[in-house]
Amino acid sequence: MAEGAETSDALIRLRGISRLYGTGEAQVKALDAIDLDIRRGEFVAIMGPSGSGKSTAMNVIGCLDVPTSGTYHFNGVEVAHLTQDQRALLRRHYLGFIFQGYNLLPRTSALHNVELPLIYKGHGRAERHAAATEALAKVGLDHRAHHDPSELSGGQQQRVAIARALAGNPQVILADEPTGNLDTKLSGEIMDVLQKLNADEGLTIVMVTHEADMAAFAQRLIWMVDGRIERDTPTSKAA
Repeated sequence: MAEGAETSDALIRLRGISRLYGTGEAQVKALDAIDLDIRRGEFVAIMGPSGSGKSTAMNVIGCLDVPTSGTYHFNGVEVAHLTQDQRALLRRHYLGFIFQGYNLLPRTSALHNVELPLIYKGHGRAERHAAATEALAKVGLDHRAHHDPSELSGGQQQRVAIARALAGNPQVILADEPTGNLDTKLSGEIMDVLQKLNADEGLTIVMVTHEADMAAFAQRLIWMVDGRIERDTPTSKAA
């Protein structure tokens, strides 16, 4: 655990989390009894070689996968005690997701792409429009609100994806290789956006990346090997 990461104010708390796939000789231990605390407002990068367990850890934190053993508390609530529907509600109301692929509807405006999750949350049209417009402004794309993805650069499309994650006002942004499809310049621009959201909005950000220069934007680096946390250290960005 990084210096100063107190368990008492952890928003995300994993204890003894393991995730097994398969049985017998084919069994794979993707996570091996990991302990991890992430405080509200932290920007954490998770790195490691292929097969290290970093994406599995992200999926468990995002309630997209269920651990085989151990406990996961989100904001003091034991996630294992939640039903499948309750976990879906946790994802919908408290978590925002950003992926390597932008996953935008191709013939739909940036504004409508950002509005989509709010439809599933039951927001009215005016409320959706206002929230989506505000989210696009936060990533510097309000002037491109009515452009389709084909009219946007890769970096702009990823900004739309970030705005979509922001629109629901989540407590945590989970970013899985968010710069994986971008060149160095655009990657830096995306990381500047995430860093600003963390600093200005107080958003908790958990990012999986294989790029050390992108991880350097975070305040804390977690290095995983063979399903275990090998190192958990502050970066130069730590307060």
